[in-house]
Amino acid sequence: MDGTGDRFQQETKYDPGKMPGHRLDWSAKPDLYKEYPQAEKIELPAFEPSQPMSLDKTLRQRKSIRDYQDRPISKGQLAYLLWASTGIQRVEDGYEFRTAPSAGALYPIETYVIVNNVKALEAGAYHYAIQSHQLELLQQRDLRRQIAAAALGQGMCAAAAAVFIWTAIFERCKWKYGQRAYRYIYLDAGHIAENLALAAVSLNLGTCEIGALYDDHVNAIIGIDGTEESTICMSAVGNPA
Repeated sequence: MDGTGDRFQQETKYDPGKMPGHRLDWSAKPDLYKEYPQAEKIELPAFEPSQPMSLDKTLRQRKSIRDYQDRPISKGQLAYLLWASTGIQRVEDGYEFRTAPSAGALYPIETYVIVNNVKALEAGAYHYAIQSHQLELLQQRDLRRQIAAAALGQGMCAAAAAVFIWTAIFERCKWKYGQRAYRYIYLDAGHIAENLALAAVSLNLGTCEIGALYDDHVNAIIGIDGTEESTICMSAVGNPA
């Protein structure tokens, strides 16, 4: 290793005497929502857990699950996990706030899903359209082998019912925070991943967060450039074995 991470930590510190100052160019503010206008749209059903679980019980039961049954999750369960992890929670004064916090409410994280075994959904790669609460189909085919290989050969990605992929559109956050934005991007992804983990427990499902991955292999699966937008982390989801 060449010390890049060490330099990043030191060079993105805030110091009272060296605070960066710049005027925001509101005309250049990036869009908060990514869309695939030509993609097939899949409606997601309304879904509520049949037996709501207390936060205390959810926290006590959460653990990383790496072994999954060969049993599908429902489309409704997937819809709830998408909403709970990063969906729109409320609208106030014209602003759409989500279930997870984001620095400056800039929401740089995008959510993609590799569907392996979900009822009423074809296997393939999808993008979560947050504003409309829909899935957008990117490619329809079995991607178990590819996503497991991209996760350094972790077989749980092939066995899971679905694999969530979180990417960052960096300029959404850099527009305001410059190089400091990368710190916030990683925090944002962590908030979303924890929301997913807790929501899954409340549905009696299991998850395992994944940071060990070949970034550009995952990027290629979902068709992003790896520069303006790149994968940050992933999570496997399924019925525990």
